[in-house]
Amino acid sequence: MDALQRSRNSFKLLFVYLHSPDHPDSPVFCERTLCSEAVAAFVNENFVAWGADIRASEGFKMSNSLKASRFPFCAVVMPTTNQRIALLQQVEGPTSPEEMLTMLQKVLEESSPVLVAARLDAEERRNNMRLREEQDAAYRAALEADQARERQRREEQERLERDAAEADQKRKEEEEAHERAAREAAEKEAARARMREQKALSLGDEPEKGPSVTQVLVRFPTGERKERRFHSTATIQSVYDYVDSLGCIEVEDYSLVSNFPRVTYGRDKQSLSLKEAGLHPQASLFV
Repeated sequence: MDALQRSRNSFKLLFVYLHSPDHPDSPVFCERTLCSEAVAAFVNENFVAWGADIRASEGFKMSNSLKASRFPFCAVVMPTTNQRIALLQQVEGPTSPEEMLTMLQKVLEESSPVLVAARLDAEERRNNMRLREEQDAAYRAALEADQARERQRREEQERLERDAAEADQKRKEEEEAHERAAREAAEKEAARARMREQKALSLGDEPEKGPSVTQVLVRFPTGERKERRFHSTATIQSVYDYVDSLGCIEVEDYSLVSNFPRVTYGRDKQSLSLKEAGLHPQASLFV
């Protein structure tokens, strides 16, 4: 059915080959005739080709339909109405490439007027259909243009009203956003100030120098340095609290790192004392 539809759409005849694998003449016919460059080129240019093994269902049905009695079997058919076919020529038994070409050229010449008439008829139908479509399209375009102008007038009026409403709404939202941002900034700064104050209070007084006191120097990314003394039993968390209380950095997620040897004192080490962490009696840490 697909081959017939292609044949109908391209205004070409259908070349049919029914293959009998058990017939002794089939291999020679396939090799010398069907595989002949002249035959293959002529069929490819002027026909739609379809083939089947007669042992397969479709090939067996076509063999019965065309009443094939000898093999190799070739035929030229033309699609007609209601998915039927008209048999124009058949070739049964061994055939040379020259004989095959002669047969194909003859049937093509005989069918040419019918194919040309069919093509012209189809082109006329397409032209008439295209003309009707163009007329309908012109009418629709004129109608749509009128509707578009009216719609554009209404949309312009609605746009002006909407723009005015949106401008008013945007002004209100900007005022509210500004007030909210200022309020949040103030609250955030107040929270940071309270946090720094609480951290500073939790540290207590800075101890005096002594054998059990650790001197800690903290270097910030800006190059700024801060120094404080801690009891050697104080935890690394205390150093973090000290850094937080200074307010020198805005980020919440940072680490303290020693340079020689390079050690990162992260969350897993914050419960260690300065002495246990090897930072006593003095340490230099980078933020």
